[in-house]
Amino acid sequence: MSLLNIIKKAGMGAVEAGQPVAVIVGTVANENPLEVTVDQRFVLTADFLIVPESLTEYEIDAKHTHSAAGGTTGAALTEKLLIRRGLEAGDKLILLRVQGGQQYLILDRVVGT
Repeated sequence: MSLLNIIKKAGMGAVEAGQPVAVIVGTVANENPLEVTVDQRFVLTADFLIVPESLTEYEIDAKHTHSAAGGTTGAALTEKLLIRRGLEAGDKLILLRVQGGQQYLILDRVVGT
């Protein structure tokens, strides 16, 4: 390994050890396209955000009909059921800044504050 590569490797190790992760709070400014404002200092666009499945909208279609000995009684649960809502403007979020600050993982939504 050349001296240059050893120096690069040592430098990368120092940077990685300095700030491996940071916890910050942000607010959803816009849903589509997704934008999150952090401390009124900067805005993160969807390109910089990692959104977990647990914060995406999930609906199921549970529409069905009932039948009895006398025939069909009609449709039930005609509207889709919302199991989990997605991110909405105004939601406060806990963000983890991934090493290097190029991406932010949305850990969860803050409730009750």
